[in-house]
This record gives sequence, C-alpha cells and structure tokens, in this order.
Amino acid sequence: MPRLIKKRSRKAGLPPGTLVHIGEQKAEEVRITAIDYDEARFQEKEIKTVEECFLFKDKPTVTWIHVDGIHEVEVLELLGECFGLHPLVLEDILNTDQRPKLEDFGDYIFVVLKTFSYNDQSDELEPEQISLILGPSFVLSFQERTGDVFDPIRERIRNGKGRIRRMGADYLAYCLLDSIVDHYFVVLEQVGEEVEFLEEELVTNPTPETLQTIHNLKRDMIFLRKSVWPLREVIGALERGELSLIRESTGIYLRDVYDHTIQVVDTIETFRDMISGMLDIYLSSVSNRMNEVMKVLTIIATIFIPLTLIAGIYGMNFQYMPELGWRWGYPVVWLVMLVIGVLMLVYFRRKRWL
Repeated sequence: MPRLIKKRSRKAGLPPGTLVHIGEQKAEEVRITAIDYDEARFQEKEIKTVEECFLFKDKPTVTWIHVDGIHEVEVLELLGECFGLHPLVLEDILNTDQRPKLEDFGDYIFVVLKTFSYNDQSDELEPEQISLILGPSFVLSFQERTGDVFDPIRERIRNGKGRIRRMGADYLAYCLLDSIVDHYFVVLEQVGEEVEFLEEELVTNPTPETLQTIHNLKRDMIFLRKSVWPLREVIGALERGELSLIRESTGIYLRDVYDHTIQVVDTIETFRDMISGMLDIYLSSVSNRMNEVMKVLTIIATIFIPLTLIAGIYGMNFQYMPELGWRWGYPVVWLVMLVIGVLMLVYFRRKRWL
C-alpha cells in the first residue's frame, strides 16, 4: 500500500504555481492521444509532439486529449500555454496527493478524481489520480499510468454507438466520470470477495496472517472512503446546473452518476463496519481458543492434584505405614487413583466442562 501522505519537501519554500511532480513515476514515458469527432466524422491520432495539440484548440468539433504519464513538467507547461490553464491548475495536476475536488475557472472546469485498481498478487488497492479539464469544445484528461478505464468510451466514439457523437464536450466529461465511478463497483466486488473469504477463515481457522489481512483491508477502506466522500461534492456541484459549461440535458445523466456515487459510499461504509467487526471476531476467537486451552490444562491439573497427594503420602517412606507391608498395597493404591480420576472426569462431563 502506498504512503498515506506523499512527500512534499521538494516544494517547501517555492512560490505558488511552481511546477514540481509529486508522487511516483508510473509511466515510462509520456504518451498523448487525441480524438476529434462530431456526429459526421471521427479522427484519432497519437501525438508525437505537444505542438500538434495546438491544431485542435479552436476547432468546432469535440476534442479529447488524453495524457498518460504526468512526470514531464515541460509537456504540461506547453499544454497549459495552449489551452490557457492557470499555473495552479498545472500544479495540482502534478501533485498526485490531491483531494478530489472541482474548480470553475469560467472558461473551463477543473476536476480531480481518484481511481483504484486491485492487485491480485499483493491483494492491495493501487490508487491513481486522474485530472479532467472541461472546456467549451474540448476535454483534457491526465493520469499517472498507461492503461485506464476509458477504453469502452473510446470504442463508443470509434463505432458511433449511443449519443456520445451527437453531444458536446460536457457529455464526454460525463462519460469519463461515469466510467471512473462504475470502476469503483468493480474494485468493491473484488474487495467483497476478499471479505467473504476472511469471514470463512475467521470461523474455521484464524491465523496471525488473517489479522494482517484484516488490517490491510481496513487501510484500503480508509483510502477508498477518503477518495469517494469528496467525489459526492464534485458530482453534486456538476449536476446542480450552476456551471455554464454543463448543459441541462447533461445534468440529467450526472444525477445518475451521483446516485451511483452514493451507492459506492454506502458499500464502502458497509465494508468498513464488517471489517471492524472482523477484528473483534478475530480477537474473540483467539481469546476463546486460549480459554479452551486453559480449560483443558486446568482439568488435567485438577485431576492430578489428588493423585499427586496420594503419591506424596506414600512417597514419605515412614517405617510404620500399614499399607507398605501389605501384599496388595501397591495395586490397591493404583486402583484408588484410577477410580478418583474416572470419577472426576464423569463429574466434569455432567457439569459440561468437557
């Protein structure tokens, strides 16, 4: 699991708007793709130099420019100059420890989101920051690694399916937001399977590794909650119709995204409660196992207390002990000890201590 707070020491003392990448470099090189479309035509190309993006700035069609990898500051500076982005916006894109938020700059809307992928090998969630900029006829998206949840949207644009080719840039932004929120359900399904497996393990055979898994899941839920709770505010601000770049027809779809966000939040809260309960169950299970062990040891010790007393008495070797000179003294003592042990076991059975 990544650090709770990323190091910002490199920015200490620098003026606001200074572009410094904060976070892990998750892409080997920056990759830029551009999709330009309207209802009649479609164009997709991979951008070799940032200057090629300048051609799409004032086109009447809808343009979607997507950037994989945000560690090269020069690329963001050039894009910022082309589309008139504020230096503080570029600074927030480079800082991958941002809280999900929305900012309206009039000419464009800036949105920061978090998405997660589930690593099956380490059973951990891997977070990633996605930044979206919505303009009158363009959408810019920035993410940390190559490969994302937007591939189905690209296919819909290529094939002309649905209404995406007939709608504007705000509808494209809605599609991107909807894809990110829907991906939370995929991640939560995987987390849910892990929770179910842990429940069975807690009942049958809890181990110290089980406790570690519970703590990892609890930490994952903290990250998810930290990312999704502010997302409600972001989607709510978009769907209320107070932003000039969001048309009323798109606001209807954003309400559906808001409902999905509420469902995600409820699911996360449910998992958090279940995982907290699992921790209590684990501690109770370990305590019960310890009590069972102590009960068995106590019963064994209790049975041997009178037997030890008898053995101690006849181990004193006094000269005048009547039983020492009796031929049947030794087997009789053994018989008495066995009878006492059996009677105590029967008594414990009746008391249901065994």
